[in-house]
Amino acid sequence: MGKIFVDACFGKETPYTPVWMMRQAGRYLPEYMAVRAKAGNFLNLCHNPAQACEVTLQPVDIVGVDAAILFSDILVIPDEMGMDLSFIKGEGPKFSDPITCDADIDRLLGGDEAASKLTYVFDTIKLIKEQLSEDKALIGFTGAPWTLATYMIEGQGTKTYNVCKKMMYSNPELLHKILAKVTEVVKLYMEKQIQAGIDVVQIFDSWAAAIETEKYDEFSWKYMVEIADYLKSKYPHVPIIMFPKGIPAFLDKVYGNFDVFGVDWSTPMALAKEKLGSKYVLQGNMEPCRLYSKEATTQAVEEIQEVMGGKRHIFNLGHGILPDVPVENAKHFIRECHRVSGK
Repeated sequence: MGKIFVDACFGKETPYTPVWMMRQAGRYLPEYMAVRAKAGNFLNLCHNPAQACEVTLQPVDIVGVDAAILFSDILVIPDEMGMDLSFIKGEGPKFSDPITCDADIDRLLGGDEAASKLTYVFDTIKLIKEQLSEDKALIGFTGAPWTLATYMIEGQGTKTYNVCKKMMYSNPELLHKILAKVTEVVKLYMEKQIQAGIDVVQIFDSWAAAIETEKYDEFSWKYMVEIADYLKSKYPHVPIIMFPKGIPAFLDKVYGNFDVFGVDWSTPMALAKEKLGSKYVLQGNMEPCRLYSKEATTQAVEEIQEVMGGKRHIFNLGHGILPDVPVENAKHFIRECHRVSGK
């Protein structure tokens, strides 16, 4: 039996438009919170294959999405490259040893040395595949090198990116050295995810909007394309989704060998379709806060369906689901996507 989600990624006809949600395995689900409490903290949960498998499968069983997305975190990559990662309650991820110079980069593990340390992720994937229904796809993912580098350089999340961007303009060679090293690890990490059994790859560039248009290709997109090229050359049957958040101004500059372009909620779907719809399947892009209202959800789903017409499209939110969304509203979103797109 074919997977509707994989077919949709390749632009094939499907009986309805499939749907999933970014952050669908998350804090809005009481069942997730119970497992998270048992794990003790977020990193423990990422490192425990049985628990990570359990929370990956929850939204498939409870909410009815068409694909599972591996439960993990983008920062396991720099963590296994040798940086000191902790998650501080109320403050998010912190690296105690941010990168400031060549010596800091040189001490980090690269390539296969780092990627091979992520065995708990590959073990999680194998467990999920044993339990996931045959007709459901499993999405693996990574952060884009630029998004990963921002944490590695700033040492934490940031609203201004001034440490990274100071490096971008005053020492671009150093930033490129970081990006190149991370890119090599990501290529092999994603390859190992595919070998462990994932069906689809998504590359998240969560902080794409931090870079000005004329610098975006140089410091982010070209590295994402390099990863896609590497994976496509070896695994052409695995669809690749690119999700750069907040770049409606850059749509004309999007290129590369991938299958699906994730449209964030700040980009009008009609604009994305006009600029990219003939080249890529489009994914998205309901404003996540519409989930607080069933009426607003239905309205958005109908409008997106009207634009896309059920062709070359995957329903999703335009970013992650928020922790205080009622579970019933998330189920309503999935039902509505299936209803309006059913052929």
